[in-house]
Amino acid sequence: MNTNFELYKIFYCVAKYKNITKAAHALYRNQPNISRSIQKLEEELNCKLFVRTKKGVELTPEGACLYAHVEIAIEQIIKAQQELLKQKEMELGSISIGVTESALNIFLLEKLENFHKKYPKIHLRISNHSTPQAIQALENGLVDFSIVVTPTILPSHLKQMPLLDFQDILVGGKQYKELATTTFSLQDLKSYPLIMLGKETMTHSFFSQLFFQNNTEFNSEFEVATMDQVLPLVIHNLGLGFLPYPMAKEALEKKEIVSISIKETIPMRQVVLIEDKRAPLSMAAKSFIQELNI
Repeated sequence: MNTNFELYKIFYCVAKYKNITKAAHALYRNQPNISRSIQKLEEELNCKLFVRTKKGVELTPEGACLYAHVEIAIEQIIKAQQELLKQKEMELGSISIGVTESALNIFLLEKLENFHKKYPKIHLRISNHSTPQAIQALENGLVDFSIVVTPTILPSHLKQMPLLDFQDILVGGKQYKELATTTFSLQDLKSYPLIMLGKETMTHSFFSQLFFQNNTEFNSEFEVATMDQVLPLVIHNLGLGFLPYPMAKEALEKKEIVSISIKETIPMRQVVLIEDKRAPLSMAAKSFIQELNI
C-alpha cells in the first residue's frame, strides 16, 4: 500500500471538523474534491471511514481506529512545522559553544551580549575549554562549534574561520616596574619566575616553540588552568606572564601592571571559529556565526 499522505491529511481534517464543507474551507479546497479524496482513501483501505449525519459526518469504528493514529502523526507534523517556523524567525532554538577563556574574554563576550539582546529567546550554552578540549568537544558532537585561539591542530573534516588578530605581550606587577624601562631577550627571562598555562594547552606549546626557536630554555614557575588566572598572579607580583593585549589593556591603564619589551618578535595569533564540515548547523547557530562578522 502506498497511500498518499495528502489523503490522510484530508481525512484528519474531515474527522476533526465532522463536516466536509468545513474541512474544505480549512484546506482551501472545494467540497467535491474532499469527497473524492475520502472515497479514494476508503477504497485503498477497503473499509468505510465515515457515515453521514444531519449535521455532517461521524467516524465509523474503523474510521475512529484510523483517526487515533493519524491524529498523533498529523499533529506532530504540524507542531514540527510550527517549531521550524519559530526557529526561522529566531523565536526558538539553542546554541552550544565550546570556547577558551582567552577567546571568551577578548572577543566573544561582547558578541554574546549583542546576540542575546537581539534574540533573547535563543538558549545559549557556553562550555569553557582549552583549545584541544574545545576541538574534542566539537568532534564528539557536544557543541555546535568552538571558538578558540591559535595555534590549532585540526583533522581534515574540521575547518576554521579567523575572527580576530591579537598580540601577546609580556607583563609584570608593580614590583617589576623597573623592567619596563629595559628591553629584554627571552634568554634574560630565565632570571625571573614565569606564569604560564599548563603543558596540555596550545598556548603553552606556542610559547615553548617560540623559546625553542630562539635557543632558549622554557620553564615556568607557576602553571595555571586558564588564561584569566594569569593576570591576578601577575598583579600580586608572583611572576611575569604573557597575556593577549586585550586582556591586559585595562590593568595596564590602571597601572596595576607594566608592559615589558622583549627583543624577539612574538608572532600574532588569532581567535578562530571551528566548525565540523560533516555536521549541518541549526538556523540559530548560522545566525550567530553571521553576527560574529558584524
